[in-house]
Amino acid sequence: MAGGLAALLDDIAAIARLAAASVDDVAAAAGRASTKAVGVVVDDTAVTPRYVTGFDPRRELPMIHKIALGSIRNKLLFILPAILLLSQFLPWVVTPLLMLGGAYLSYEGAHKMLEWFGVGGHEAAEEVEDRAVRRGPEQEKKMVAGAIRTDFILSAEIMVIALREVTHEPLLSRAAILVIVAIGITALVYGVVAIIVKMDDVGLHLAGKPSPVMQRLGTSLVKGMKHVLQVLATVGVVAMLWVGGHILLVGIDELGFHPIYDFVHHAEGVVGSWVPAIGGVLSWLTNTLFSALLGLVVGLVLVGVRALLPSHDEDGAQEHAAAH
Repeated sequence: MAGGLAALLDDIAAIARLAAASVDDVAAAAGRASTKAVGVVVDDTAVTPRYVTGFDPRRELPMIHKIALGSIRNKLLFILPAILLLSQFLPWVVTPLLMLGGAYLSYEGAHKMLEWFGVGGHEAAEEVEDRAVRRGPEQEKKMVAGAIRTDFILSAEIMVIALREVTHEPLLSRAAILVIVAIGITALVYGVVAIIVKMDDVGLHLAGKPSPVMQRLGTSLVKGMKHVLQVLATVGVVAMLWVGGHILLVGIDELGFHPIYDFVHHAEGVVGSWVPAIGGVLSWLTNTLFSALLGLVVGLVLVGVRALLPSHDEDGAQEHAAAH
């Protein structure tokens, strides 16, 4: 009896160790998958604060909370089941889907880069200004709904990029990893967004303190957050071009067209041999540079194609003119 109990305890301990190892493996895979989506994460973090601009400061955190819940619903209820089914029954679709996402990232990155040079930036400025005057409950609902729609696209990119890193895992492990990625990245993005949005209020609060040190700190926070957002937006654009271009680079090679990837791979080896002590870093920088250039070229082409298509504004103007 004692021997049977000891054997049972040994079996339970073995199962517990196996379960712990599986949890560690899932967590490690989720971490690796999350890092691949860094470009989209930074862009999501940079874009979201715009949606609460101009509203009552007391409504900023509730709005972010609603957008975060919408983001979780997007990822877990819609995107996750769809990509799991595709990866299980149509695994060959994952690479084309990923490349579509890479093309979208490249388009967004190129579009925002053109805005830096004053091309297409007026519409964005007017949109932000328009948002600043829409402050009622109905406008809040519309703004939150718009943010959730935009998040759907970015969330789909994050989940497909993460899926690409774990397609070799069993279905249940794949699902567990992607759930962790969805929850972890959503918490990270909207936690950082909440901090960014409320940092101005913290700065104003400190600036009103009697202590000169607190006043200087508060003033610095208020002034500094504008620069933080600008840096974050710049990093987001570069990251989108890099990630989008790298997805396209690898995808083109996997679909059977090898010259571009082979050229970049050869360039990595040549540059990496210049200074062997930091050869790995130089090779990575080389790949990143060519990926970003490819993303920029593809993005500019897509921006040009989009510019040739009729916009909703133009259609509305034509209908308005015809009505009169």
